[in-house]
Amino acid sequence: MDLLRFAIIGSVDDGKSTLIGRLLNDTRQLFEDQIAALEAVSRRRGLSEVELAFVTDGLRAEREQGITIDVAYRYAATPRRKLVIADCPGHVQYTRNMATGASNADLAVVVVDASAGLKEQTRRHLCISALLGVTEVLLCVNKMDLVDWSQEAFERAVEEVEDLADHLTITGVTAIPISALHGDNVAEPSDRSPWYGGPTVFEALDSAKVGEPVSGGGRMPVQWVVRHRDGRAYAGMISGGPLRVGEEVLVLPSRRSSRIASLSTFDGEFEEAWPGQSVTVVLADDLDVARGDMLAAAVDPPDTVTELEATVCWFADRPLQAGDRYRVKHTTRSCAAIVQAVEGRLDVNHLKVGPAERLAANDIGLIRLAVATPLAVDSYRRNRTTGSFVIVDESTNATLGAAMVGQPVMSPV
Repeated sequence: MDLLRFAIIGSVDDGKSTLIGRLLNDTRQLFEDQIAALEAVSRRRGLSEVELAFVTDGLRAEREQGITIDVAYRYAATPRRKLVIADCPGHVQYTRNMATGASNADLAVVVVDASAGLKEQTRRHLCISALLGVTEVLLCVNKMDLVDWSQEAFERAVEEVEDLADHLTITGVTAIPISALHGDNVAEPSDRSPWYGGPTVFEALDSAKVGEPVSGGGRMPVQWVVRHRDGRAYAGMISGGPLRVGEEVLVLPSRRSSRIASLSTFDGEFEEAWPGQSVTVVLADDLDVARGDMLAAAVDPPDTVTELEATVCWFADRPLQAGDRYRVKHTTRSCAAIVQAVEGRLDVNHLKVGPAERLAANDIGLIRLAVATPLAVDSYRRNRTTGSFVIVDESTNATLGAAMVGQPVMSPV
């Protein structure tokens, strides 16, 4: 069975957590004790029906306020694949948590309230998802019961999302009219929408495209140096493309070269490793390789830079501006950095990068950064692993922003 990672995104109160709870409940993927616990909590809250949103809203503050605060992960399965579900918060204050949930997603499930239409925070979520490399969207137009299952209201919401998607790097939108509260078109087709003949949410998840495309040569950031029977070996996860025994590789940033003598995992040795595999590599030469270095295919390696341009999702209350000093965490390497310039801020309503001197909380902008030690980077469009990094406060180690190497790829509305 393959694996589909997807993030549930959208504005607050549009029904994201309820959709997950309904999906898990109606496909019988909740245990009896989980259902009993939901019933007990719902009774204590004075609710007449079981509140399925409590499946993912596990924090006391979430249940008291009726909102999602942290990303909640749940696991399920279809006949064809395993599912990893990230329930992302919709409140603007927790945009940083939404970006975390979408960062490894193959698919974004966008929930839109049919009675309210596309909100600014939903637009921001779609922009961030596109910037993070998500190209497939499953649009769930929720609360159709509040608009009497109006086909016109459904098509209006679909048109709004498709119009936005056309200006982002989103290549496919599958739209489904649903009522998460009552279960219509979630796991089973509904007779309340005779004008709709497409898949249910469960069927769409079962047939969605999976996986990150192979792009270029293999890269392996060195996570750990281990003692090996043949000397030293280097452990890490492959990204970008395959690595093969006998292939010439560069050690970055030093650019010294060697060849791969062996590739192995706990299951034994093999001839090649593919993106997503965690492996141990033995080189033919005894080189000085440390954690934070990168092994990369000698053919078309990543760029080694000390200055770079990046698109940043800024999460901190303190604005980001030129001259600020931070630490950058890129793959397994951490180093000091200074902001040379803020080159612009993205208007999520018009998808234009306009002039800006600083980025405030939840802004998306373009910056130029200088780093103290060289980094081996690709553009984010080419490699999500080597093309991304986080910006960290030097004194508190708090994560302040998520960044993608290169300019945002989108066209103005």
